[in-house]
Amino acid sequence: MSLPLVPVPRTVAETGGAPFRLHPDTPVHGDARSVAGVVACIARRTGVALRPADVDDADAGHPGIRIEITADGDPEGYRLSTREGGVHVRAHDAAGAFYAVRTLEQLLRPDAAGWILPAAEIDDAPRFAYRGMMLDVARHFFPVDTVVGVLDRAASLKLNHLHLHLSDDQGWRLALRDRPMLTAHAAASAVGGDAGGFYSREDYRTIIAAAAERHIVIVPEIDVPGHTHAVGVAYPQIAEDPVIFDHVRETVTAFGGGLPRAGEPYTGLAVGFSSLRIDDRATDDFLADVFGELAGLTPGPYLHFGGDEALGTDPAEYAAFVARASTLIADLGKIPVAWHEAGVAADLHPDTVGQYWGFVRPRDGADDLARAFAPRGGVILSPADAVYLDMKPYDGAALGLTWADGATSLARAYAWEPAAVIPDLHETGILGVEAPLWTETVRTLADIDALAFPRLAAAAEAAWSPATGAHPDRTWESFRARVRSLRALWDTAGIAYDAATFDDASADKDAAPEAPRS
Repeated sequence: MSLPLVPVPRTVAETGGAPFRLHPDTPVHGDARSVAGVVACIARRTGVALRPADVDDADAGHPGIRIEITADGDPEGYRLSTREGGVHVRAHDAAGAFYAVRTLEQLLRPDAAGWILPAAEIDDAPRFAYRGMMLDVARHFFPVDTVVGVLDRAASLKLNHLHLHLSDDQGWRLALRDRPMLTAHAAASAVGGDAGGFYSREDYRTIIAAAAERHIVIVPEIDVPGHTHAVGVAYPQIAEDPVIFDHVRETVTAFGGGLPRAGEPYTGLAVGFSSLRIDDRATDDFLADVFGELAGLTPGPYLHFGGDEALGTDPAEYAAFVARASTLIADLGKIPVAWHEAGVAADLHPDTVGQYWGFVRPRDGADDLARAFAPRGGVILSPADAVYLDMKPYDGAALGLTWADGATSLARAYAWEPAAVIPDLHETGILGVEAPLWTETVRTLADIDALAFPRLAAAAEAAWSPATGAHPDRTWESFRARVRSLRALWDTAGIAYDAATFDDASADKDAAPEAPRS
């Protein structure tokens, strides 16, 4: 096994020399932000308090850690050299320096005399620009400190986007000045009758600031025209009555929660029954208010408007609606993002990004819908049977669901190749990879950890590292050994991973990845 790093770097080699040994007098050179990041990282992991370098360190010849931002290489990339005489990071940009420190954190090793960094040379940069995780805060609400904890976890694996699913049938989660009824009447509910909640505008700014400190972009989602029962509780004049399909009844039979009723909060698990009134001027005004205010609150480039599972919307009206929504968002200066169903609309704004949530082997024409985004803004890949973190990690797990072809083992989470999912979709049309966590069964940060770890690491490697077959360590055997080595680091960080996910006896049957399609 090579050095136990996840995601695996572009190139990594142990040089065989003596390691670099940390001690409290180790100076850290670089810009203030990078120095503070190194000092905090080392203290958190080892308890060793390094110090910012002073003007005398260079003359005294103290071996230390040096961070330089040089603009060389690829965006978010870095070169890292560790040897007995010091540690040197040359990063393309501030994000690259941040990711180099995440690598240092994984490299740290205890020995009898303290902590060391093995002698190594690493040259690294991400494969995809978009590397994300999604947190559904609508099915269950999570306070700001939990979201910040999720940001820490995502950043540790070099993810750079957190998609927040802010609205669904069960609740609305963001206070908006222009539409105060949303939080006054539609935020108190959650799945199973649990307490709801919402983020104030200041809460949302706090999350955005915490994300920026970790080089993460917040991608807010307001899901329309379906998944909008909570909107109808607050503004019944723009919502259709629930459409009760057989699937809705089957879900109620399996999970309880009762059938949805117009104007009443919904706390069940059924989907697809709700819709906005498509041709109503009041609906257009609502969208303009909501997305306009959200665009003003969100510094990142993306606004996600959902568009999935709109089974309660007439198909002809649906296509026209998502086209209008995409144009509205683009006119606000943001890049529209939608789930892949919106690919049916010929008049989508040309910058629209599609998020594919079908299967690794596409079904029912989902790949055709996803390909429609390639000449537009590109495709984010979130195949449900590989990276949906809300699927049970093994049979009998206490948390999670199984609709995406049963439990998703760690091996299955790893055994897919982004370029092999959508036939005839060239890698240039793939914006990146995102691992969603829907929260029907999730209530706490510990629940998030139990479903996300270690499988989030598999998604991170698919997003960051070279393609399957293009790197000797992009194999299940290598990944399994490397990710197991992170358990001590995760223990120190307080990550409540489910240890049984590492040892699932059924995993190896899922462990044969596909090669990229040409």
